[in-house]
Amino acid sequence: MAKIYFPSFLDTYVLCILTLFAVMFIRSSARPTTFAEDFKAAWSESHIRQMDGGKAIQLVLDQSTGCGFASKRKYLFGRVSMKIKLIPGDSAGTVTAFYMNSDTNTVRDELDFEFLGNRSGQPYSVQTNIFAHGKGDREQRVNLWFDPALDFHTYTILWSHKHIVFYVDDVPIREYKNNEAKNIAYPTSQPMGVYSTLWEADDWATRGGLEKIDWKKAPFYAYYKDFDIEGCPVPGPTSCPSNPHNWWEGYAYQSLNAVEARRYRWVRVNHMVYDYCTDRSRFPVPPPECRA
Repeated sequence: MAKIYFPSFLDTYVLCILTLFAVMFIRSSARPTTFAEDFKAAWSESHIRQMDGGKAIQLVLDQSTGCGFASKRKYLFGRVSMKIKLIPGDSAGTVTAFYMNSDTNTVRDELDFEFLGNRSGQPYSVQTNIFAHGKGDREQRVNLWFDPALDFHTYTILWSHKHIVFYVDDVPIREYKNNEAKNIAYPTSQPMGVYSTLWEADDWATRGGLEKIDWKKAPFYAYYKDFDIEGCPVPGPTSCPSNPHNWWEGYAYQSLNAVEARRYRWVRVNHMVYDYCTDRSRFPVPPPECRA
């Protein structure tokens, strides 16, 4: 049985101090928006249904098609987050994805959340992956410690010059540091759009493709709300991406704080189920970023 993380008094105290500091550190632009303000349908618009005056949406997957949406602009560094409620019950073979992508064919940068469906009663897994300068194959998988289909949870990607962090609610589940000084690829030059898709992937998504979609359970639904993008839009002011005064480049965000580091270790000890860095069948010699 998975252990549940309860913050200690020290955790709570430190987090309060750091949160106060963060609020003071010019985060005045944070604001969830309606879907139409920042996003548009990328494919199968008929399967994207706006709700609550556009403050929330429903994605639909049936035997005819899945669907997806994309941001109207691209961004270079910043933070993006959404609240998502995933497919309940038997969702085997489905993938709900939330990611950033440079939309370039050969040398693409990409930061992925992929939520892998399951047979009823099994834990939901989230796979993260990072593409930098066209090179991916950096998969990690974590079993979520709650049922993400019962309610909305916040999923966040922080992308700065120092590191990339994937958060589930306020818990960091992955950190990828900028080690360009050691000749390790890191996305620094290509702006990326924000995307989400709901699609069929039963050739690999659940137990390596052993569990197929049960179309008798279709249609499948995923829900989104509280769309929040804070970053340097491209096209936009050319000085923005290099501006050290952007809040995500501030000292408080250059590394995991003490509370985040403790939560990060907890996730990796108790909930990580796959890490490409330790997969010797794929990588007899660990990739350089794993040794950095």
